[in-house]
Amino acid sequence: MGTKTISLGEEAYERLKSRKREGESFTDVVLRLTEENEDVLQGFGAWKDTDLRNAVEEGREEYDRDYEKRYSELFE
Repeated sequence: MGTKTISLGEEAYERLKSRKREGESFTDVVLRLTEENEDVLQGFGAWKDTDLRNAVEEGREEYDRDYEKRYSELFE
């Protein structure tokens, strides 16, 4: 298989880089993200081992902290 050189803007590069898994090349990432998968059940059950109640609560707490910080910065 040959190779091609492409240019990416900084934002596109950072987005692609953030999706890289350990041991993956950028080629692997692009192929994985652009793979056509018609399996409608892919991802089904992906949240089965997640404590959703805890995840939502942590998200709320993080949002509240962020909101309070931003609000206080505006009116200091």
